Amino acid sequence: MSADAVSFEFVHTSRESFPQLQRWLREPHVARFWNHDTADADIERDFGGSIDGTEPCEDFLVLRGGVPFGFIQRYRIADYPEDLALLTALVEIPPGSISIDYFVGDPGRIGQGLGTAMIRAFVDKCRADLPDATAIVVPVVVPNRASWRALEKAGFRRVGEGYLPPDNPVDDGSHYVSRLDLLE
Repeated sequence: MSADAVSFEFVHTSRESFPQLQRWLREPHVARFWNHDTADADIERDFGGSIDGTEPCEDFLVLRGGVPFGFIQRYRIADYPEDLALLTALVEIPPGSISIDYFVGDPGRIGQGLGTAMIRAFVDKCRADLPDATAIVVPVVVPNRASWRALEKAGFRRVGEGYLPPDNPVDDGSHYVSRLDLLE
């Protein structure tokens, strides 16, 4: 059975999700591109705001068959003016654009097409939940081939590339920027 044949459940994170996020963020395949501190206070700082409504993003655990395997978040790019300015220097950002960040956290579930299927399912959720959103624009550091390939396989097209400040200092800041128009 393909990953697409199974539905995904997107559950808003809660503080009870924090131990799961910590474990995943410590996994080498996630830590390489999600360069996060993972102490309790750091997880609270980075993820608590979406729970409390003080941060303009939505964070979700992604479940398949009732079992969490990944994480995805979405936000309106305009809610982060500095990011909007950096992205606008590289590509056109249509008004109403959103962005997503994601990972497959369970190391036993990588390389199975789940990332692509999760992104496709989340695009459908974004269309349903945010009917005024016009596009999803996602910058991905060039070395994260699995991520930008998952976007391509999910129907995104590369619309630009260039320098953005890297999350991990081992990267030089080269990013691909992909886009999927939601109003097609």
